[in-house]
Amino acid sequence: MSQSNCVFCKIIRGELPAKKVAETANLLAFRDINPQAPVHILIVPKKHFQNLAEVGESEKEILGEIILLAKKIAQQEGIEKTGYRVLTNTGANAGQIVPHLHFHLLGGKKLGGIG
Repeated sequence: MSQSNCVFCKIIRGELPAKKVAETANLLAFRDINPQAPVHILIVPKKHFQNLAEVGESEKEILGEIILLAKKIAQQEGIEKTGYRVLTNTGANAGQIVPHLHFHLLGGKKLGGIG
């Protein structure tokens, strides 16, 4: 999918609405339109990567920025003490629907165990 047709790129460019939670020079965080938990926020790099497999060694700082922003948002949302999950899906078999790298921040209820 090209960046011009990418839903998240359109949100980043302001062409589609989103309930923004946080924004930095490199990232945009907004509420998921189909939440799977009381708190379900997507953290998206403004630079288009299809998924985690496309992120190169030279981009490792943005991954750290994503995790630190997730921590900050968890604090803002009041879930830092009760617990939260940060995850990304890479490829169709993992459940990735939108082909733009994004991380889910989930919390606000007891989540099922993964491991």
